[in-house]
Amino acid sequence: MRIGAKVPNSGPLPVERGIGAMAKDLESAGFESLWVSDHVVMPSVVTSWYPFAADGKPDWPSTTPYFDAMISLTAIAAATERAVIGTAVLVLPMRHPVILAKEAASIDVLSGGRLTLGIGVGWLGDEYDALNVPFETRGRRFVEWIEILRRCWTGSPESFEGEFYSIPSGVQCMPQPAHDISLLVGGHSKTAFSRAGSIANGWLAQQSATELDHQSLRDDIAHVRHAAESSDHDPSLVWTTLRIVDSAANLDATVRALPLLRESGVDEIIVDADWTQPTSLPDVYGVLRNAGE
Repeated sequence: MRIGAKVPNSGPLPVERGIGAMAKDLESAGFESLWVSDHVVMPSVVTSWYPFAADGKPDWPSTTPYFDAMISLTAIAAATERAVIGTAVLVLPMRHPVILAKEAASIDVLSGGRLTLGIGVGWLGDEYDALNVPFETRGRRFVEWIEILRRCWTGSPESFEGEFYSIPSGVQCMPQPAHDISLLVGGHSKTAFSRAGSIANGWLAQQSATELDHQSLRDDIAHVRHAAESSDHDPSLVWTTLRIVDSAANLDATVRALPLLRESGVDEIIVDADWTQPTSLPDVYGVLRNAGE
């Protein structure tokens, strides 16, 4: 099991400690992958249902500063040497697909081929409204954007006419990525499972450390692998990453759960770091690594 960590790119820590400095500390402590989250704007009053809270309300203020995910990854890439770097998750349909392809390829090349993109359709309708992107078409845009990304990453995409976007002939998209950038689909719906297995490279799940449920993960991973098999993809190559929120305050529960999570098919976890005790990071990684063996 790969042991990853969230690098805070929101709140006060990016300025107080520095995104690159935190990433370097985590990599030096042993963490094998480093991840950032994504929001472009937040409404003053959130009316959309937040799917990761029982009451449907986000547990952070709308005024929390979010540093751009791709720019944050650039800082992380410059400060690190080995760790996989990625988004958990980037709201794909809100991004310009060709510009995102360019950004991702640039980061991948400059990092030495270390980029993975966790991507999702998002939950915040107000954010779509602010960006003038129709919320109701986000699923179809998501699928089309994946095709556009992969076409652009060939360096010379053929002309493309989609429902929402077209690429003329003769376009060169350089640089090409240094490696095949993996796409992990976030979400817990049947549609997300299907897309994760059929048109992406795997699934990026999320659970709270206080409510880890290995059985539900086992069942959902089976759905993803079935979708892969039905699409003539090798289900053994489907990757599952689990983002464990609330893990810094519930390290013991996280450690106890790792053997069962591994047996359920989880290939990688993303935990939170306790930045009030940064000197403990190597010990935290060591405990997690031992439990994840």
